[in-house]
Amino acid sequence: MTAQGLKCPAPGAPDFLYEELDAVGSTNSVCFERARAGHPGNLWIRAHTQSEGRGRRGRDWMSPEGNLFASVLLIDPEPADRIAELPLAAAVALAEAVDKAAGTLQLVSLKWPNDLLVGGAKLSGILLEAETLADGRRTVVIGFGVNCVSHPPLTLYQATDLRSLGFQVPADRLFASLAECLAEQLNRWQKPDGFESIRTAWLSRAAHLGKEITVRTAREEITGIFADMDARGYLVLKQEDGGQRTVYAGDVFLPEA
Repeated sequence: MTAQGLKCPAPGAPDFLYEELDAVGSTNSVCFERARAGHPGNLWIRAHTQSEGRGRRGRDWMSPEGNLFASVLLIDPEPADRIAELPLAAAVALAEAVDKAAGTLQLVSLKWPNDLLVGGAKLSGILLEAETLADGRRTVVIGFGVNCVSHPPLTLYQATDLRSLGFQVPADRLFASLAECLAEQLNRWQKPDGFESIRTAWLSRAAHLGKEITVRTAREEITGIFADMDARGYLVLKQEDGGQRTVYAGDVFLPEA
């Protein structure tokens, strides 16, 4: 990792500090290092490249220069019993940030729980990780990886990038939009009924809503019609027998995948 970068207010989010680094293992890991060293939180870490980027379920995340790699550190976010909603709030924020930076409207759709898609191809990844520190503070880190100028050719999912789609969006411009949009969504989320407006915004971009999908959980595969996302952010599937299944974690695929 390069030397620690200059800390300054995050663009568009004056309540957050911002630290830009050259090369790191993982921006999420740097956030945890800062937290363990006593940082009070509300800190963005952005890197030009990562050597150990990771996605959900421990998957590798390719991290070439020119794409966006950034993580935000939150300490004791409240309400603590609703932290599981944060990846969905982050997805809405990133979708809005892409529109703002690219000058588009509803460019991306959202695949549950927090993947951004354009034309069915994956544009980004969001990874939330949490840890309880030795002093009892709850650390939550949300990492964002966005394909601005390139994407991996062979992945579990079809992928794309903004440049391939015809949009010239530098990583620094997208980061500024993301910092601003996430601050807005976090302020909304903290309100007693804040998740309902986030849920509405998420569903307005929902990919596969009303379509048959397959969800691969740690234990099984479940196929059904994507009927809704409930008030907790869980996926609701309508089954052939007319019943419903509620899924709180898993990977979504179209049946032919």
